[in-house]
Amino acid sequence: MPPTARLRLSPQPAFRSQARLRFSALTILLLATLLPGSSLLSAQAAGAAELKAGAAKVDITSPDAGPVDGRLHVRALVLQSGDVTATLITLDVVAIGEIGYVTNEYLPELRARLESELGIPPESVLVNASHCHGIPCTDVGERTFQAVKQARENMVPVQVGAGSGHEDRIQENRRLKLKSGREADVRHAYALPPDEEVVGSGPIDPEIGILKLNRLDGTPVAVVYNFACHPIQGVPGAKNTADMTGFSSEVIEDNLGDGAVALFVQGCGGDINPARYKQVDAPRHAEPLGNILALSTLKGIREIECTADSRLKIINHTLELPRADLASRIAAMETERERMLRTLRGTSLNLKTFLPLMVKYSVNGDFPSYYSHAYLSEDELGRDHLRALDAENRRNLQQYIANIHTMEELTRLQTNLALLNKHEARAVAAGKRSIDVEVCALRVGDFVLATFPGELVAQIGLNIKKASPHPKTFVAGYTNGYIYYSPTAEQLLNVGGAQEDSDCLLAPEWQAKFEGKVAELLKGL
Repeated sequence: MPPTARLRLSPQPAFRSQARLRFSALTILLLATLLPGSSLLSAQAAGAAELKAGAAKVDITSPDAGPVDGRLHVRALVLQSGDVTATLITLDVVAIGEIGYVTNEYLPELRARLESELGIPPESVLVNASHCHGIPCTDVGERTFQAVKQARENMVPVQVGAGSGHEDRIQENRRLKLKSGREADVRHAYALPPDEEVVGSGPIDPEIGILKLNRLDGTPVAVVYNFACHPIQGVPGAKNTADMTGFSSEVIEDNLGDGAVALFVQGCGGDINPARYKQVDAPRHAEPLGNILALSTLKGIREIECTADSRLKIINHTLELPRADLASRIAAMETERERMLRTLRGTSLNLKTFLPLMVKYSVNGDFPSYYSHAYLSEDELGRDHLRALDAENRRNLQQYIANIHTMEELTRLQTNLALLNKHEARAVAAGKRSIDVEVCALRVGDFVLATFPGELVAQIGLNIKKASPHPKTFVAGYTNGYIYYSPTAEQLLNVGGAQEDSDCLLAPEWQAKFEGKVAELLKGL
């Protein structure tokens, strides 16, 4: 061993004494940081940049929309660390502008007011819509501002934790894979394809992303939870409702207590429906689904330990994406519509005669028109009157059923063709073949969130999570605007077969460009 190395390992007595003193002080400091409730920990946190948070919620239920079952709210969370501020707002509405009851002026006007009156930078504001179809009040902008103002006034030093929960019982992918290679979707707007044509469905994302913020005494300030599912189950009687995620937030807040606010952030739910969405044998009710989501989220919350962590960063980027050129697709669908119309054939049946015949021929295919002895008697006498009647009825039944299936396909085609025509007309009117969208990346401690204004499908979110360098990465659509559905490039090859690939402004190339930009932003966190 070189002499210099021996000198460092064997200090003189005076140096040993000083080293012991330094080691003892360091040991005490280290132990203090590990002891919960330590005053030294609080002093140490106060000496550095500390994370502060405040939360609030305000009722935004319309007083004029009739009976209510599950009130609508705006919830706000204001975060601050050093000179960095981030504001997260969640609304129980269908979208931030474009469709529904929140106007396109809502977001720019809100940001301008938050900046002028509260000093909150516009680029640090994230507004997410749950995508429920409830009806909010007309002054939702004013109530949003008041929620943010109250949240800012409520700010206190906090500790932070990130984690996840799991829930796979309350949602299903609504895109059905067919034997033909095409895909159809599950909507109330049209019928499902015949069971024998369906060979599978797309993926779901069962992960619940969770951000937990506690006061220094351990009491909760807020919880942010991210999950992917259309909250469109509804409640009996078609009452105004915040739907399943409104119910889940209320349950979480009730269980956490201490004034905690639970902010639901909609994920990549573009192709995710509530489970059993089309059932007709029982009332559809969002509350049981919301209760299940709440319990699974609470389980995840209780597994998260909060620590002092002042990391707070937000990146806001405007991304130019290519618009779809839908003219050729529209022409192809119109040609297909004409072909389908030509397959319709007349029968002597109508609904009144079809239904009882269908029952008879389903109950007893051998002797549907009368009892067996009459058939046997005719056979002995060399007559075939009953069997000839059955043959004619079966031909009419088969054609009537074929007409029904064609009608159902035409309904789907007509519905989605109208969406394509709408977006193509808007693209032409826009005068350019691109669209600018706001993409954000937020980091709070270990919690990382990427956002997009479109209705992202589940596969997009799964891709981003898998590629992220941060283990606790989550993805939110429906944020800072609304640009309709955002399906994968592969799903866009199916244009016209489902709402996601028809109610879309984007060309297939958008996916690679978006996922690439998100990967870049996440590295910057």
